[in-house]
Amino acid sequence: MKPLIAVVGRPNVGKSTLFNRIAGNRIAIVEDTPGVTRDRIYADCEWCGRAFTLIDTGGLELKSEDEMWMHIRAQAEIAVDSADAILYVVDGKTGLTTDDSLVCSFLRKSNLPVVLAVNKIDSGYDDTVYDFFALGFGEPIAISAEQGKGIGELLDALMEVIPVSAVEEDDERIKIAIVGKPNAGKSSIANRLLGYDRSIVSDIAGTTRDAVDTELNVGSDKYLIIDTAGMRKKKAVDANLERYSVMRSLLAIRRADVVLIVCDSNEGLTEQDVKIAGFVHEEGKPSVIVMNKWDLIDKDTYTVNSFEQKLKEDLKFMDYFKSAYVSAKSGKRIDSLLPVCKEVVSNSRRRIQTGLLNEVIGEAIRVNEPPSYLGRRLKIYYVTQVSVTPPTFVLKVNDSTLMHFSYKRYLENTLRKSFDFCGTPIRILVRTNGSDDNK
Repeated sequence: MKPLIAVVGRPNVGKSTLFNRIAGNRIAIVEDTPGVTRDRIYADCEWCGRAFTLIDTGGLELKSEDEMWMHIRAQAEIAVDSADAILYVVDGKTGLTTDDSLVCSFLRKSNLPVVLAVNKIDSGYDDTVYDFFALGFGEPIAISAEQGKGIGELLDALMEVIPVSAVEEDDERIKIAIVGKPNAGKSSIANRLLGYDRSIVSDIAGTTRDAVDTELNVGSDKYLIIDTAGMRKKKAVDANLERYSVMRSLLAIRRADVVLIVCDSNEGLTEQDVKIAGFVHEEGKPSVIVMNKWDLIDKDTYTVNSFEQKLKEDLKFMDYFKSAYVSAKSGKRIDSLLPVCKEVVSNSRRRIQTGLLNEVIGEAIRVNEPPSYLGRRLKIYYVTQVSVTPPTFVLKVNDSTLMHFSYKRYLENTLRKSFDFCGTPIRILVRTNGSDDNK
């Protein structure tokens, strides 16, 4: 797992500007899918060969009892509880405030290393920076997120306090994250999976707030069920609670081998469901769309087909999805979930021999040649698979700028028709011949 750094601070200290500064300018390695997510609350980054994940949080108003600020505070607590280090941002122009001291007390309870960034110091080492020594987090680092000053020194300091990414040991268990919005029946499905003729080996304290990992053996198969609890007791899903809920789901998704995205059949796929599915897709995780409460739906011969068509419309960005229609209340079809999880995980780990891969792509090119652009035609020399989970392929071409998204989509569809990648995203990287595959 990559170390997690939570960015914390009061409102209007320039926290988001700093987050975007670190996540941009080629420091960050971030893949955005247009139309999938609206808020970026995390970024996978790299500095001096060290990989880490930055988590954004809302500005903290710890004294306020306003419902909005309470949601933001809860979201920040989740980020801090899950983090390996904290990047605490304060406002150098405003100077040290009582609110800064309150946030300081909040952070001190975490017992995590804290790197203090004094923002908005646009010229030199302002005398006000010294005032922040009083917070007790060591030497403050003067920066200007707007101008990009001091960012290198700040990142160096963060690299000193975060753990080195460890290569995870081989784990025979299939890690299943169960995510979904409040009242979708997520916990009920987890309980059904664990209580239906199953052998529960042990309970493990969760690594995320309000989450419990439970080991499960079914015959010779080993699973780890990751259930993110506590999402179902809120009155409404507003903008801030949405970030709060997605934060919970995101941290579970990143640890999982496969994700069960639980939806309420009565409501259909909501905007929140699509947002969570978008995170799953961006993380490259195989998934199953679980339509729960199927027992409450009035059904006829065409009901499932109608639901499937609606899912295809709403999930165009991940039309490879696998679906299941279940009832946690009655237990109907719950026993189909573990086998389908095994199936999509197996698909995500599938490797295709280079020779066979080039035969398939070569035939696709013969059937439908790449279009020409400004008198130049794209030439595909060869294709190779460079990794799994998700399956990732590199196309070597004469000029990567000539690859049109529609033709790339055509090649992806060709791969899906030729090989079983159902339930898992695949990645196609286009590289000009002679370029570095790892860039």
